[in-house]
Amino acid sequence: MITLKNHLIEIAVSEQGAELCSLKRNGREYLWQADPAYWKRHSPVLFPIVGSVWEGKYRVAGKEYALGQHGFARDMEFSLLSQTSDTVWFVLESNSETLSKYPFPFRLEIGYLLQGNQVDVMWKVTNTSDEAEMFFQIGAHPAFYWKDAARLGYFRLETSDAVPVQADGSSRLVKSVITEKGCVDPNQKQEVVLDAACLLPLSWEVFAKDALIFENSQVRKVSLLDADKQPYLSLSFDAPLVGLWSPPGKHAPFVCIEPWYGRCDRVHYAGDFTEKDWVQHLAPKATFSTQYTIGVE
Repeated sequence: MITLKNHLIEIAVSEQGAELCSLKRNGREYLWQADPAYWKRHSPVLFPIVGSVWEGKYRVAGKEYALGQHGFARDMEFSLLSQTSDTVWFVLESNSETLSKYPFPFRLEIGYLLQGNQVDVMWKVTNTSDEAEMFFQIGAHPAFYWKDAARLGYFRLETSDAVPVQADGSSRLVKSVITEKGCVDPNQKQEVVLDAACLLPLSWEVFAKDALIFENSQVRKVSLLDADKQPYLSLSFDAPLVGLWSPPGKHAPFVCIEPWYGRCDRVHYAGDFTEKDWVQHLAPKATFSTQYTIGVE
């Protein structure tokens, strides 16, 4: 583990997947500690896909490849690239193993920066090809403890200007629905109503049918509030999608807040990977850079 700390927070990051494995303030752990009885991970980075491809297979230029849910980066060993008192960077580069299941050469850098009570999680994806365009997805999957698992509290979803406010002050979001084999049916959408304070009361039933997926930049920040409506953790991001998830039916003591630049396939998708929903395009030698921020109270 590589550890960083300042006067407020402390993090630990593993070279396996460049995964954030601990986030503490005043000795309190905010990040889920990977009990396999519920879920065996902490905060994996999803690359080169987010979610599942239909039937575990996808196609590029007529050739078929197999790829498991969320891709392979989370299970690979990264190299330590650089470290200072408040920042650490890791790197993974394509090799014969990755090219056998994902035919695009790449360089993936993952960094963490401490700033007061916040940690910035930073990604850089570089297309190392001299000639060919690269297609990919990338996403986050951090899991956070409920402040009180007996009284789950609330999400506060801060929406973008794309979400109109109703006359009564409420907001109505559109949720995509996972229906079959980890994939969404674009013909099935559901409405999620937030009150005037943009609060969504939490219960185990919220996750009964898997993740809540909000597309099209509807949400820009997600905060966790306790049962007394006091905030204790937040994620802010520019990603066009965000997923909210806790394992269905398990009453797990954590929730995931997941900014994504990508999404699982639609059901029965048989087209080319380069034309799938929410796939990112990257020109030869170009770099895609972004970040999201976790704040702890």
